[in-house]
Amino acid sequence: MAKKLIKFVEKHFADDVIDSHSRLGNDTVIIEKERLPEIVEKLRDDEKTQMDFLRAITCVDYLHRVPRFEVVYVLYSMEKKHMLTLRVVVDEQDCTVPTLSHLYGCAGWNEREVYDMYGVEFDGHPDLRRVLLYEEFEGHPLRKDYDKQASQPRIDLLSRERDSVEEFNVFVKNKSARGSRDN
Repeated sequence: MAKKLIKFVEKHFADDVIDSHSRLGNDTVIIEKERLPEIVEKLRDDEKTQMDFLRAITCVDYLHRVPRFEVVYVLYSMEKKHMLTLRVVVDEQDCTVPTLSHLYGCAGWNEREVYDMYGVEFDGHPDLRRVLLYEEFEGHPLRKDYDKQASQPRIDLLSRERDSVEEFNVFVKNKSARGSRDN
């Protein structure tokens, strides 16, 4: 796809592109966070791009840089067989990014993981809470300033342990059962 995706984003969202590059076949665009959902929706729905699969959401912590964080989105088109990486710069003082959970179903879990490990919050997320660590865990262990020797105190949990199978049944199976009855 050699830079066609980068040119597509630059053409439609020129004011929101901070930087872009294509290295070793990886097309990357660094964008402003405010327009992220609009840019991703355009990439997903446009006939030329068809970015219908969100491969990953992760975060990078540049401890001594301002802005400190970059949230990284890897988009892929099953039809066109091309990939684009979007990077969103996030300042430590305003550590929020708009959610993509309304555009891609898998974004909800990926955003929860980034929140859990890095402390980046996703505005508009329907269920933003820890997914890997217990609710009472203090801090975000993948931040570079997290103390490697830190230990969490043993505490009584404030609520009963979550059961992932139970959550799946409540949030996925019940939702799909309601959807099938509506048809």
